Amino acid sequence: MVVGYGIIVFRIEGCGSLKEKRSVVKSIIARIQNQFNISVAEVGANDTHGRAEIGFALVGNDQRVINSKMDKVINLAEDMHLAEVIDTEMEIMIL
Repeated sequence: MVVGYGIIVFRIEGCGSLKEKRSVVKSIIARIQNQFNISVAEVGANDTHGRAEIGFALVGNDQRVINSKMDKVINLAEDMHLAEVIDTEMEIMIL
């Protein structure tokens, strides 16, 4: 079994309230979930207006497939242009 997980850190420009931030974060999470059918959630910076951290996880049996999907998740997050991706972190575990 291969488990891949990652964190994407976003900077949200012009965000003046947590309500505005929540709207952007929900849009990003929904699009990633719909496109890839993976687990996605906001995992950090919950009380910071201009910053969001989204975590995601995938499980499969082929390391190359998991790695490829994780790259595609990050590319989609960047291509949405809803927020600027300022950091990413990925790890693959083989169990």
